[in-house]
Amino acid sequence: MPPVRRTISPHAAPLRRARTEAENHFWQAARNRQIAGYKFRFQHSIGPYIADFACLEAMLIVEIDGSQHSPESDAARKAYLESEGFRILRFWNNAVLESLDGVLTVVSAALAGSAAGGDAR
Repeated sequence: MPPVRRTISPHAAPLRRARTEAENHFWQAARNRQIAGYKFRFQHSIGPYIADFACLEAMLIVEIDGSQHSPESDAARKAYLESEGFRILRFWNNAVLESLDGVLTVVSAALAGSAAGGDAR
């Protein structure tokens, strides 16, 4: 039987190559199951959207946002991802760059189920 290929947005590959400094910092801390043994995917396609970081086993998405994001502009995206069963944590770029340990603590708590998820800005 041939391997199953997942659908990848044509926008995901350029986003992977042009990651921000904050995304790179988080990715270095999250890759290879470094956060509580959970696997994260970088620029993962979910329906018509691309999640910055997705942990499928915990149904958790971590978004690292710059100034172009706002609750209003991301409302439809958030509604879709939550309808698919995902919890979303959002962090500003500067939060990741200035307090990566704090960000990782919030993500670890969400993975452990002790946090309900939400907007960490």
